Amino acid sequence: MSVDGIEEIESGDQELVLTAATAAAVLRYYPVAPGVRLNVRSGPGTSYGVVRVLAEGAQVPIRCQRPGGTVTGPYGTSNIWDNIASGEYVSDAYVNTGSDGYVAPRCA
Repeated sequence: MSVDGIEEIESGDQELVLTAATAAAVLRYYPVAPGVRLNVRSGPGTSYGVVRVLAEGAQVPIRCQRPGGTVTGPYGTSNIWDNIASGEYVSDAYVNTGSDGYVAPRCA
């Protein structure tokens, strides 16, 4: 059951309660391409404003992914954009996910 970011999972005699904070803690982090300071944008495309810049060696959680503007980077050409925080997107072409496709759910 899911209510306001809390999910209860029943298993036998034990019950596990996951909050949004707990769920965020189990997100997988992916490395940004080596030697890259990556622009984080307010939406899925280069036409969106830069909200911050990630330092070299950064790793990012991918909360969800959505199609957007096409970008060519160290990991190929892609129109997939990774949502790394509320209102923050990076091009998947700069993130080493080990896949040319989606590795997280599509953003709503």
